[in-house]
Amino acid sequence: MDKQVIEHVVTQVLDEMRARPIPLGISNRHIHLSQQDFDRLFPGQKVTVKKALLQPGYFAAEQTVTLVGPKGQLKNVRLLGPLRGASQVEISRTDARTLGVSAPLRMSGNLAGTPGIRLVSPWAEMELPEGVIVAQRHIHMSPLDALVLRVSHGDNVRVAIEGTGRRVIFDDVAIRVSPGLLLEMHIDTDEANASGADESGAFARLVPRA
Repeated sequence: MDKQVIEHVVTQVLDEMRARPIPLGISNRHIHLSQQDFDRLFPGQKVTVKKALLQPGYFAAEQTVTLVGPKGQLKNVRLLGPLRGASQVEISRTDARTLGVSAPLRMSGNLAGTPGIRLVSPWAEMELPEGVIVAQRHIHMSPLDALVLRVSHGDNVRVAIEGTGRRVIFDDVAIRVSPGLLLEMHIDTDEANASGADESGAFARLVPRA
């Protein structure tokens, strides 16, 4: 086959792959726990899987806690697994106002200088000294996805939420690349409400910067 024909076909296939919709994952408030903190809140128990999540190996657990802040509380905040090296609470701006905490916008795992919160389970309670954040919107992808979409780990991109009656373009969407990850954009409930992302048929698409 002629080299130019092959290059044309490859370019066409890549363009079609770049135009494919990016699935949306809406992150409700949730908590990640270390083994030590899990044992304190759920003594003698094991993490019990309630529902598998899209990303391989990740799941929503049966266990939940109540978050208690200076102004209010949020009940039935679900634990996501597997357990981590450090405990972390991810909430929306609306949740932060309900609790009365100044949760900063951070990437997962960047917890230095973040506020703490009181965690209450049916068996115990504890003060988490730090770890409450509003998660920065981001897209998970594999190295192959990154190669096709021409982005790198740590990049910030613009993304349109389409397929709804409230099309929105989000800026400063972080790219998170790791082997084994599936292509998926994560936004919180505030962002989902603003863009109609919970509507059937909603999806994300990268858009070029102006």
